[in-house]
Amino acid sequence: MRKASQFKLSAIMLATALLLGACGGNASPGAGGEEAPSGAKKVSFTIGYASGDPAAKKAIATAVETFMAQHPDIEIKDLSETSSSAYLDWLKTKDAVGEFPDLVEMRDTEVFAEAGKIVELPADLLELFDSPPEVDGKVWNAPIAVNVPQGIIYSKKAYADAGITELPTTYDEFIAIQEKLKASGITPIVVGGKDIFHMGFWVNKFLIDNVYAQDPDWNSKKTAKQVSFTDENVVQAMTDFKQLFQNYVDKGWLSTGDNQTASILVSGKAAQLFSGTWMFSQIEEADPNFDYGFYAVPDRQGNINVIGLPSPAGWSLSAEAAKDPEKTEAIKEFIRFFFEPEQYADYLASMNAIASTKAEVTYESNEAMKVALELIADPKVTKSLAINNWWGDNLIPPQFRNWYYKKLQEMVISDGDVKTYMQQVDAEYDNQVKANSM
Repeated sequence: MRKASQFKLSAIMLATALLLGACGGNASPGAGGEEAPSGAKKVSFTIGYASGDPAAKKAIATAVETFMAQHPDIEIKDLSETSSSAYLDWLKTKDAVGEFPDLVEMRDTEVFAEAGKIVELPADLLELFDSPPEVDGKVWNAPIAVNVPQGIIYSKKAYADAGITELPTTYDEFIAIQEKLKASGITPIVVGGKDIFHMGFWVNKFLIDNVYAQDPDWNSKKTAKQVSFTDENVVQAMTDFKQLFQNYVDKGWLSTGDNQTASILVSGKAAQLFSGTWMFSQIEEADPNFDYGFYAVPDRQGNINVIGLPSPAGWSLSAEAAKDPEKTEAIKEFIRFFFEPEQYADYLASMNAIASTKAEVTYESNEAMKVALELIADPKVTKSLAINNWWGDNLIPPQFRNWYYKKLQEMVISDGDVKTYMQQVDAEYDNQVKANSM
């Protein structure tokens, strides 16, 4: 089933270009051929990546600066996303005004591959990675890292002050902990709901527990109208989501940015944050002495289900850049540099990420990261993906994720009936599938 993945990208780009045409021309700002100070030809290319997470932005920017210092004949122009819009929308806008990056951190691989905006990963780079995910039998990305589990990052002091001495073994025990924290006078959970991607952390925790852990192919079945968002398991997931937000999440969650959550946690204004391992470095930077722990939230049966499967995402070459042999070689040189063990270890350490390369890359990890690594290694832990990270027949309409997350925000704020909202969600999903297949 391919209809869900047939995204009319070019039409949207054209419409966006008509609105934003004054913002830029059709010439790529990263064209090669500039003269280096020495008079030698200098190759230039642009790089685009998501900067919603400060640690990731800093780590990639550092790699770019180091590379250029070592390669004075190559200039990399940073086009990192800096707006509050979703990354997919930012890339579409960049393409519409003729500024699609030459090297791009690709997350919606199938969308842009089918639109002809990116090319396959050059064959001589494939050897760097161990079985990278394929789309339509082709590898389109140099995977930046392996997907890491998300879980509760908690203040050990807050837990101790609330009399919490044991971590939960079931979801009901987790809720009991929230009640203890609340009774102690601290806000149990901080959420950076101002950034739409952050909403996905909790949304997908409940979807994985109630849907994907039992049926990894649920998305394809939904596209075929064999299952529904109004089914009992999805309604239960979103009921848990709503109740958690209404009872235990900081009341200012909708105006809180993801980049504010670490400081709110370490300041003692909230006891917990549900996020990924990339937050560890931000927390330690905010307060090197902050004592925190990490664990995966169990489901009602006591099972542990986390994000942890590979997905087709990572560095991709634009189709336009691939037409220029010199630019292509410069980009390949950067990719090789990025994954060199010494440089890659620094990147992984700054993000508390897991290597995607064949070559073993290690760095000193803290107690919390060791828990995450154990989750990935444990065969009893079910590994899954977020709703928008599946591909092939399980690819959802590209605009659906953001619409869905915003609808759930509305549901919480308005205290809406979950079943009624899921009826609206179900109808919207079907409409987007239909629109994308026309």
